[in-house]
Amino acid sequence: MEEAKILVVDDEPEVLRTLSEGLRLQGFDVLTASAGAAALKAVESEMPDLVVLDLMMPGGLSGLDVCRMLRPWSDVPIIILSALGHERQKVAALDLGADDYLTKPFGMDELIARIRASLRRYRGSPRQQVAESYTTSTLTIDYSRRIVTKSGEEVKLTPIEYDLLRHLTQHAERVVTHRQLLSSVWGAQYCEETQLLRVHIGHLRRKIEDNPARPRIVTTEPGIGYRLRALD
Repeated sequence: MEEAKILVVDDEPEVLRTLSEGLRLQGFDVLTASAGAAALKAVESEMPDLVVLDLMMPGGLSGLDVCRMLRPWSDVPIIILSALGHERQKVAALDLGADDYLTKPFGMDELIARIRASLRRYRGSPRQQVAESYTTSTLTIDYSRRIVTKSGEEVKLTPIEYDLLRHLTQHAERVVTHRQLLSSVWGAQYCEETQLLRVHIGHLRRKIEDNPARPRIVTTEPGIGYRLRALD
């Protein structure tokens, strides 16, 4: 993967220094900002390939504000950094257009992996290109024919189960919030019906997972939503 320009936004100087050094050692070109307003200016002027954004920045613009103000004019991938226990803020950030999140404390290896995965998705999926199918080593979804196969055998899904799986595969490896799934599959009026969603995710897992009690394809992000993982 070619060198990428990463903007790191955090109000703590030590965190900025640690992240910057770690990313540069991996070959990334790193920009930094310590406030939300400076982050917005940096995205506009420097056009980074990805933003690593602290969620809770005291004073001025928060990480949520930055997401809200960026998305109308930029689709740059955003990885949110959040302290443990800020689930509601994580959900809000993802609903506002953030691509992924990491809970502090986290390892540099995990951050690098998330960055590389986000860059692959962003660079490999032009907005004007619509995929016709999704395929892993065991699972294939043919969008045009609405056919799902697992290890070569067709899996019979209900329309709701198919729509859930399709939405998850179209955002593979990304966190999809409860609200996003409910709105996409059932409509905006169902955004709070999380129990309804859990029931149908359970039905879907029983059909596509080897062990539904320990799902490896559709995994739960506690308090947030779900993530579809490619097992290749």
